[in-house]
Amino acid sequence: MRSALVWLVALLAGVAQTFSFAPFEFWWLQIAALAVLAGLAADAGAARAAGLGWMFGVGWLVSGLWWLYISMHDFGGMPAWLAALAVFALAALLALYYAAALWLFARCRRGAPLADALLFAACWLLAELARGVFFTGFPWIASGYAHAVGPLAAWAPWIGVYGLCALAAFLAAALAASLRPIGVRGRLRIAGLAAVVVAAPHVLPAGFTRASGELEVSLLQPNIAQNLKFDPALMGTHLQLLLRQIDAARGALVVTPESVIPFTRSELAGTYWDELARPFAAPGRGLLVGVFLGNADDGYVNSVVGIAGDAPGKEYHYGKRHLLPFGEFVPPGFRWFVDLMNIPLGDQAHGRSSAAFDVGGQRLRPLICFEDLFGEDMVDSVVGTDAATILVNVSNLAWFGPRLVQDQHLQFSQMRALEFERPVIRSTNTGATAVVDHLGRVTSRLPPLVAATLDAKVEGRIGETPYARWLAAAGLWPLAIGAVALLLVLRRRG
Repeated sequence: MRSALVWLVALLAGVAQTFSFAPFEFWWLQIAALAVLAGLAADAGAARAAGLGWMFGVGWLVSGLWWLYISMHDFGGMPAWLAALAVFALAALLALYYAAALWLFARCRRGAPLADALLFAACWLLAELARGVFFTGFPWIASGYAHAVGPLAAWAPWIGVYGLCALAAFLAAALAASLRPIGVRGRLRIAGLAAVVVAAPHVLPAGFTRASGELEVSLLQPNIAQNLKFDPALMGTHLQLLLRQIDAARGALVVTPESVIPFTRSELAGTYWDELARPFAAPGRGLLVGVFLGNADDGYVNSVVGIAGDAPGKEYHYGKRHLLPFGEFVPPGFRWFVDLMNIPLGDQAHGRSSAAFDVGGQRLRPLICFEDLFGEDMVDSVVGTDAATILVNVSNLAWFGPRLVQDQHLQFSQMRALEFERPVIRSTNTGATAVVDHLGRVTSRLPPLVAATLDAKVEGRIGETPYARWLAAAGLWPLAIGAVALLLVLRRRG
């Protein structure tokens, strides 16, 4: 009975961690929930610790990713039982990273509170890195994102989201250790280092970028229901509504959501594209519109096309580079699974270019859908003389419903803004259409599930954060190597 209760506590602690992310933003709960896991695993054998890590991961990821069910069942036509099983299977597989982390921790710990807290942080970091990188990566609600708000957020321009994962894990393990009989000296050592972790970024240099001018933007939110978006009988109506919304927008830059034209540009009839582009012939104005490029032979590319009056006759093309498994490309051996879902254009080609789009004296770097989870993929766009001054996310989250997913995705944009000290503007189909400033603050946002345009002034930024510099130079390797080195050193000293 007691053993079953321990497993249940680990599962519920994982569920609790979900409430640390947007829209709840109880950042402290992420540390508290992980502290429960660290406490449960403090004396557990390797196999038991792995099981506890897996239970925690399942609770966290099922409760945080349940909205995937909506895309598979409500819009993909998958049977309810199979869609639910698929969500659980994904969570169970991803939870194996945390099972491995806790197994490694149990194998390496030495019974010294401070050393073990550092070991726990190193193991947790390796698990988060593995989830974010292996098999194309799926770092949705990685633990560091909970700290896009709160005192640890000041670390983001130094160490990024994965560094925050490690620091939060250390604080969690330190909290768990402090509740054990470790003596006054042990508590003081733990508390001292924890205090340094929390306080240090607030005395370190800050403000690594500077203003590069303002840009007036109009961010469109058409609010086309996903079950109607690909209805042939309604596409003409939707395209005319889009035309009117673009024509009414008054920003120097107008941005539409991802795939607002839900087929290839070559399939557009008549003079529609010319009508779309006409308001942007004047110098200083530009349009970014979501549309598919390519063809059946070469592959369809989920793209953003830019039109700027400063470059007449020359279009800007950005194609999505980091594709979503199952929704945008088919992993080897899973064609049968994708065929169960009725998702149009579900097997796409990769985009290649990462160049910025120039409008009104600003350089804009598009990020399509979940591309803004991968700062390491787009860091080259925020360093150097031609660095982007504004990041632009275009998404269609209608696939996943209005609950949880919109706020989570907005939080990822907040983290990118903090890491690179760049504003992030977001145009989405049903939400969250918003403006995030270079300090990660949401300065304006449209309500979800309304058709509207968000008009705002956005201050571009130039310059490089420490995180941007070392990430561009070495990728995520310094974090991985540092974690492994810490494991080896502490194990050897033990």
